[in-house]
Amino acid sequence: MRQVIKVLMKDGLNDSRLPKYATDGSAGADVCAFLSSPVVIGPGERKLVPTGLFVEIPQGFEIQVRSRSGLALKHGVAVLNSPGTIDSDYRGEIGIVLINHGSEPFTVSDGDRIAQLVVSPVVQAGFGFSEALTDSSRGANGYGSTGRN
Repeated sequence: MRQVIKVLMKDGLNDSRLPKYATDGSAGADVCAFLSSPVVIGPGERKLVPTGLFVEIPQGFEIQVRSRSGLALKHGVAVLNSPGTIDSDYRGEIGIVLINHGSEPFTVSDGDRIAQLVVSPVVQAGFGFSEALTDSSRGANGYGSTGRN
């Protein structure tokens, strides 16, 4: 299923700045940094990296922001609140919160692919109080209760 995400035209943006799927089977579209000068993220630091993108997401969808596996494996750099959610009614610039879990400073330059965007359908549920919940085989067990491996 293909959805069209409108991207607001801004100075300095062109087709090369639009999120792109690397392969036909990619679930996430790579998104790039939009910087006037490089940003250095020291070990243990986090930074908000601009993308220059302002989008209009169709009602009933969200964009999830996820880490790029190569950045995580090779440099220890990841999206801090992964997956982050961009709601359909948000109209501000998309910024990516990166954290450096590595031992060396990491430099983000203009045009670097820094995260992936996944467009997903959402359901808004109704929440209401109940006097009891239906029993399940799991019950209240959580946080590692199903085993170590």
